[in-house]
Amino acid sequence: MHGQAMPLFLLQTVPSNPNSWIIYGVAGLGGIYILLRFMAKKKRDPLSDTPVRFGLSQHKAVERDMQNLLVELSEMSRQITAQIDTRAAKLDLLIREADEKIAELRSLAEGLPSTPTTRAVESYRLPTIPSLVSHEDPRHLDVYQLADQGKSSPQIASELGRPNGEIELILALRGKKQG
Repeated sequence: MHGQAMPLFLLQTVPSNPNSWIIYGVAGLGGIYILLRFMAKKKRDPLSDTPVRFGLSQHKAVERDMQNLLVELSEMSRQITAQIDTRAAKLDLLIREADEKIAELRSLAEGLPSTPTTRAVESYRLPTIPSLVSHEDPRHLDVYQLADQGKSSPQIASELGRPNGEIELILALRGKKQG
């Protein structure tokens, strides 16, 4: 019974106007074209295509361009290195001048009576790397206390709201300082 109802349904929707047949035909062909284009794009694998062959002159031109780029990059890296070296030399000179001025101020302060200025000059010491990363740094005490309680670095980091890498670095520097 269901099989008989289907042909009747199709007969009821058959257009009586011949222009409608043309519209349906064009729409059907357009749909098939779009479907085939979509399927053709999906199947196409760019790696399965044969590589594009260049002529010898095009190959040489590309090779020459690549060599020119390499030369330009090499020259640019030399210039940057020279600029960095120049700035490093200037910084070294400034550091030496500052050290000389500090020594001069200290020698002048030795003969003067004690004043706030002379005390400041006498008490000034250049910071050293060990004093900067001292395990007694008050900013690190909370990390050390939690580590002494047996907490791991991720637990300490989450509890203090600090990055885990920072906590691991603080603990690693503590181990080297104590050792």
